[in-house]
Amino acid sequence: MKGIFSGIWQDETEIFFSGGFFMEEQIRFSNDENEILAGTVHLPASPSGRGVVLAHCFTCSRHTTILRQLGQALAEAGYLALRFDFSGNGQSQGRFEETTFDKQIREVKRAMAVMAGRGVSWIGLAGHSMGAEVALLAASKTPAVKGVCAMAGRLSGLKPTHFLTPGQMKHLREKGSVSFLSRGRKLRLDHAFFSDAKQYDLAALLRSFDRPLMIVHGEADEIIPVADAHQARALNRRQAELLTLPGADHMFSRPEDRLRAVPAIVEWFDKIQ
Repeated sequence: MKGIFSGIWQDETEIFFSGGFFMEEQIRFSNDENEILAGTVHLPASPSGRGVVLAHCFTCSRHTTILRQLGQALAEAGYLALRFDFSGNGQSQGRFEETTFDKQIREVKRAMAVMAGRGVSWIGLAGHSMGAEVALLAASKTPAVKGVCAMAGRLSGLKPTHFLTPGQMKHLREKGSVSFLSRGRKLRLDHAFFSDAKQYDLAALLRSFDRPLMIVHGEADEIIPVADAHQARALNRRQAELLTLPGADHMFSRPEDRLRAVPAIVEWFDKIQ
């Protein structure tokens, strides 16, 4: 598969930038349940010892365009970047119905350990949508994380049932699980996902978060309104920086939105000591 983004040509295993030659490496690593997770590492031509783990959105995979292009741009800037599929998604093992925030937080920590094993001494996190929330939660439990970039996340507070209809809510209460369709897949979530989410108070976490946070949000986000990003920024003006993109949707599907967001994110990571 070949494509172009801001002067970058790519195929399945190699990345060519205008400034040099870069490689992607497909890897496998295990989570705490010994399920095998699939990942893609973007290898910089001149490693800096800095690295970023990229977390994907709910029901997505590591191959979403915004994460792929961000990983490539980070590598061009000297970062080792790792994007991976959470268990039950993409090419990773595991059952989607066993998804919880706690499990994904632990998988991000496993990904950070992979980075440390490759010589990364400075680590940042970036996540999209639910991945943004997971990245912030993982950072709050990991003092070594230098900063977090949250793209299209619901940071002012988790609303795990927002996508369910009244009928689905009734089924969840009565049966302990709920089925739904997403991205062409029929999926199920157990009650554990929703009960686990209740333990996290993102608003309180944001108020006390003591490291740099970049919030990136589309003004035309059809899933999480941009007002949520402004509210999240207001909760911690000391640490949070907000970039809003006029006309951008939840997936940053327009090339011009990614062309603005990706370089800004890389530049922001560069500023963090």
